[in-house]
Amino acid sequence: MLSRLTLRLGVPGFLLGTVFFALSLTPSLVPRPSAVQGLLSGLSFAAGYAIGIAGHWLWINLHLPTTPPRITRIIQRVAFALCVLVAAIYLWQSVNWQNAVRAIMGMEPVDRGLPIVLGLISIVVFVLVLGLTRLFWWVFRRLSLLLRRFIPARVSHIIGVALTVWIFWSVIDGVLISTLLRFADRSFQQLDALIDPDLPVPTDPVRTGSEASLVRWEDLGRTGRAFVAGGPDAEELGAFFGHDTPAPVRVYVGINAAETPEARARLALEELIRAGGFERSVLLLVTPTGTGWVDPAAQNTFEYLHRGDTAAVAVQYSYLNSPLVLLTQPEYGVQTARALFAEIYGHWRTLPADSRPRLYLFGLSLGSMNSDLSFDLFDIIDDPFHGVLWSGPPFRNQTWASVTRERDEGSPHWLPTFRNGAVVRFMNQTAGPSIAGGRWGEFRILILQYASDPITFFSSDIAWREPDWMREPRGPDVSPRLRWYPVVTMFQLAADMIVGNAPPGFGHTYAATDYIDAWLALTEPAGWTETEIQRLRDRFE
Repeated sequence: MLSRLTLRLGVPGFLLGTVFFALSLTPSLVPRPSAVQGLLSGLSFAAGYAIGIAGHWLWINLHLPTTPPRITRIIQRVAFALCVLVAAIYLWQSVNWQNAVRAIMGMEPVDRGLPIVLGLISIVVFVLVLGLTRLFWWVFRRLSLLLRRFIPARVSHIIGVALTVWIFWSVIDGVLISTLLRFADRSFQQLDALIDPDLPVPTDPVRTGSEASLVRWEDLGRTGRAFVAGGPDAEELGAFFGHDTPAPVRVYVGINAAETPEARARLALEELIRAGGFERSVLLLVTPTGTGWVDPAAQNTFEYLHRGDTAAVAVQYSYLNSPLVLLTQPEYGVQTARALFAEIYGHWRTLPADSRPRLYLFGLSLGSMNSDLSFDLFDIIDDPFHGVLWSGPPFRNQTWASVTRERDEGSPHWLPTFRNGAVVRFMNQTAGPSIAGGRWGEFRILILQYASDPITFFSSDIAWREPDWMREPRGPDVSPRLRWYPVVTMFQLAADMIVGNAPPGFGHTYAATDYIDAWLALTEPAGWTETEIQRLRDRFE
C-alpha cells in the first residue's frame, strides 16, 4: 500500500522530498527543539516534493522520453525502498548531530527517542501542506472549467491560476494572518500592562517610576518596570567595591507615557535631566528590542565597570516581539530611535565639552539595527559622541552588512577586520577587538557577535549560494559537521533564527562576561586591575 502511495504522490517528488527531509536533519548553528525540527523537516520534505513534481511536470509537457509502465513500477518500488532506508538512517543519525552541536555549547544530550517524535511530526506537517496544495489545485480546476465555457482553455488556465492565488492570499492574509496579528497584539498589550507584584516600585529618585519621577510606574510597561527596578543599587555596588558608590541612573519611558515618539523622546530628556543623568561620567543611550526589553547582562556589567557613575536612557517603541515588529510596524523603532537620539545628543552637545558625560549608544538585535539608523554621520561629525556597542546585529543592519562585505582581505566573515580597526572592530566570545591591531580612534564602533548566531548570519541568498561564514576557517562555536545544501540550509537557519535554543555565550544569547570584555575595550573604565576584572567575571558567571 505504501509503495502505491509513493507512485500516487509521484516518484520524483517523493525522491527529492526525501533528500530534503534527510538533509534538514543535519546540524545547523544551534540546537533545535524536537517540535521545531519536526516542523522544519516536514516543510523541507514538502519543498523537495514540490520541486520534484514541478520538474516531472515540465519533463512530461516538453514531451521528453518516459519509461514504459513495467519499468516505472520497478523504479517506483526501488524508489520507495530507497526513500525509507535513507529517511531511517538520517533520523537515527539526527540524535548524534543534535548532540554534537549541544556538546559544543555545553548542553545535555537529547533522548534517543527523538527520531520517532521527529518522524511523526514531519509526516503530519507534510500531510497538512499536501492537503492545502490539493485544495489549491481543486479550486483552480473548478474555476478553470467554469471559465472555459466563455473563453479559450489556455486563457482560462491563466485567469484560473490568478483567481485561485487571489482567493488563497485573501484568506491567508486577510483572515488568518490578520486574526493572528490582532490576537498577538491584544495578548502582548495585556502582557505589557501586567504589573509584577514582586517588582518593587523604585524609591530612589534617580530611577524612573519613583515618586519624584515625571513618568508614572504604570506607564513604564512590563519591560520598562523590570529595567528600572533591576540592576545594582548603591548598596550592592558598595558591597562589591568596599566603598561608597552612587546609584546608577536609569530612565525609561513606556509607550503609554506619551502619544508620539517625539513626545516620548522629549519626556525622556526631561526625566534624564531631572534625575541628574548629564551629571554622571558616562551616559548610555539604549535602543531596546521590540518589546522594549533591555538586556540586563549588558546594562548591569556597564554599571559595575563604571562603579555606578552612569546614566542610561531608553524609550519603548512597541510591546510586540521583534519579528512581529518587523512584520507590522518596522518604522516605529526607527522613528523612536531617531527622536530619542536627536533629543539626547542635541542637549548633550550644548554642554561644556570638559564637563559633560561621555556618550555611548547600545543596541541588541533589532535594537542594534534601529540604533544604527538613529543617527547620521554628517550630523555628528563636527562633535561626535564617543562610541557604539551593537550585539547580535541582524543581517539587515546596514552598517554591519557594509563593513562585513568590505572587510579586510583575509579576515573571516564571522570575525572581520575593517580598515585595520581604525573605527569599527568586531569581537566574539573567544577573541577581543584588539586582534584588529592599529590605533582605535576617539569615535568607536564595536560589534559583538557569535559565529553561531543565526539572526546575524541568515540571508535569503543562502537558498542558492554557500555563505562565506561556512567556509574554513569556521567560528569556534560552529559545528564542523555543518554543511551547505541548496534551499534546505535556508530553512534550517530560518528555524534557528525564530526559535533557536542556545545557552549564554552561543547563538543569539549574549553572555555577561563577553559584555565585560566589550565595555572594557570600548569605554576603557579607569582603575581596574586584572584581579578585579576576574572577580567581576566570577560575579556574573
